[in-house]
Amino acid sequence: MTWSEYFQDSNVQIAETAALLAAGATWRSLQAAVDNGFLIRARRGHYALPGTDVHLLEAVRLGGRLACVSAAAHAGVFALDNSFAHIHVHPTGSRLRAPHNRFELLTDRNRDGVELHWGRLLDSEAGTEYRVGLTDAIVQVFRCQEAKFAMAALDSALHQRLIGDEDVATIFAALPARFWALRPFVDARSDSGQETVLRCIVREAGYAFESQVSIAGVGRVDMVVEGCLVVEADSRKFHDGWSAHVRDRTRDCDLAALGYMTYRALYRDIIHNPARVVSAIAGLLAANRHYRTVIT
Repeated sequence: MTWSEYFQDSNVQIAETAALLAAGATWRSLQAAVDNGFLIRARRGHYALPGTDVHLLEAVRLGGRLACVSAAAHAGVFALDNSFAHIHVHPTGSRLRAPHNRFELLTDRNRDGVELHWGRLLDSEAGTEYRVGLTDAIVQVFRCQEAKFAMAALDSALHQRLIGDEDVATIFAALPARFWALRPFVDARSDSGQETVLRCIVREAGYAFESQVSIAGVGRVDMVVEGCLVVEADSRKFHDGWSAHVRDRTRDCDLAALGYMTYRALYRDIIHNPARVVSAIAGLLAANRHYRTVIT
């Protein structure tokens, strides 16, 4: 059995020495595997394959668990700005190591951008040995990022059925009161994180809208704003290639025939330039004389 086969068959990303020895490895073979690049020694007694998620390695090396957006991304949930690791450390944790050097004790100077979360968890047994549970991760995202991005993570987890309604109640109960008003806007129907963020942008701009609307002859659209403008959250992941463009333009044509205007908001605008999105919506509504000067 190869090292890769062991990790795959055992369904692990981090293997401890005891388990590897029990499977037939020896101290000599482990050292040889590390020396020849077949294994990475993330921390004393902890091994991983080359290509293992770098943030997971940093968490193991440091002595904590993936947290916040890093835990969400590792679980397959929408996470904005996962460029550096977020790691949860037990409040009494000590002798922590630098995230990129297991031989150095952790200091403020060698954190290398890693964000540490020291708070107590709602459920320390949830998740895995190297990642906090999703409920705790989403609470951390609310405390760490803009609310609209946290809502996107929450919707994403619900949509994939990785958490349930009882978890939503737990999450909001753990958050400061300023977040409680957002609970009615949680929507498990969102197909993507940017769709949730787009919904937040439109709501904050004061426009009336309906989400996930089925239109006869066209199908489901992300939202209809002010009853006349179909707004959809574009994603390069699902819109590359000529056939995808033909499909989208055909939908736009069918919607136009039914009297709807259409606007496909780019991911980069939704996430990084929401004012541009609002300006585009305002311009289209004004052109169609559906703009309301008084929002009720």
